[in-house]
Amino acid sequence: MKSAMLPLLLVLPLLAVAGPAAAKPTAYEALAAFDFPPGIIPEGVVSYTLDNATGDFTAHINSSSTCEFSIQGSYSLRYKPDISGRISVDRLTNLQGVTVKVLFFWLNIVEVTRSGDQLGFSVGIASADFGLDNFLESPTCGCGFDCNDLLLPQSAAESSLRLRGAF
Repeated sequence: MKSAMLPLLLVLPLLAVAGPAAAKPTAYEALAAFDFPPGIIPEGVVSYTLDNATGDFTAHINSSSTCEFSIQGSYSLRYKPDISGRISVDRLTNLQGVTVKVLFFWLNIVEVTRSGDQLGFSVGIASADFGLDNFLESPTCGCGFDCNDLLLPQSAAESSLRLRGAF
């Protein structure tokens, strides 16, 4: 009886190590692994690639066109259906596919960094810092964080931008 159990005892540890195939984390979970909150990308990321060796990534948003929304009292953001860049702990660089409207101009956000409870967004020539608590949930394409109030006057967002003086 002991000799019949020996092969089984040798196989069980191998099965435990192999286990079921690990599910690929969501894009939002992958961001968390690099110390970023989920709210830096909108809801609807349906697929992504990540090269663990280089940090190069691409993400595809479930949208046939550009994902655009205003954040009340702040900025208008635009995400192309495909965004890409390079990620490492507390730093996103070479970002492509994300723009912010500053006054009358759309500027590319090229870098996002995290320092403590602050996220810094750079458009190359200028940057602005925001509290991490502003990014704990992902915005929705078309309406941002306030989807119950779909009518945000553009002039209010632009006026707030001028008053805040960021970017």
